[in-house]
Amino acid sequence: MIDPEVQKTRKPTYEINPLFVNRWSSRSFESYEIKDKELFALFEAARWAPSSFNNQPWRFIYAKRGSAHWDSLFELLDDYNKQWCSDASALMVVIAKKTFDHNNEPMPTNQFDTGSAWENLALQAVTQGLATHAMAGFDHKKARKNLGVPDEYDVMAMVVVGKRGSKERLPPSLKEREIPNGRKPLSEIVMEGKFGNKVNMK
Repeated sequence: MIDPEVQKTRKPTYEINPLFVNRWSSRSFESYEIKDKELFALFEAARWAPSSFNNQPWRFIYAKRGSAHWDSLFELLDDYNKQWCSDASALMVVIAKKTFDHNNEPMPTNQFDTGSAWENLALQAVTQGLATHAMAGFDHKKARKNLGVPDEYDVMAMVVVGKRGSKERLPPSLKEREIPNGRKPLSEIVMEGKFGNKVNMK
């Protein structure tokens, strides 16, 4: 069932599993202490994503709020993201191995495959009553250096995980953005046979 709040701004054109529509990137989080069992279930879902040659290039570096590693990840965020991430349950940095394990040759789909793993993680979070938000707003170079990420990995994104909170917890400038946003119509993203060919989406 699509969440009633989500229904106000999201209406799929075709019938799909509500899980896809109910996932959205909130910025407000309750102060919630996530259990390892809950967090590791997200990584387990990510583990089963598809990848070229089953190479599984994704890696996740995480820290739970209040742990010894929290500050090292939190300080990577830009100031805009710091203002709403402080109550999150966990932060993670997502990285992607650039090469195949079996021959050390470049893996052209490493980022594509890692995106699949992130989506698995995000959807699993919805089933557990958790919220996620992926971010590009952090210092990629500092992340590589401070977290000891080898050159053979791309630093992709940071992700925040936690229990969704009331938008009243947010600064005024962010409150109005705390809604599930819409999507481009299928007619803008689907083409038949050749780039630019319009498809009549009924």
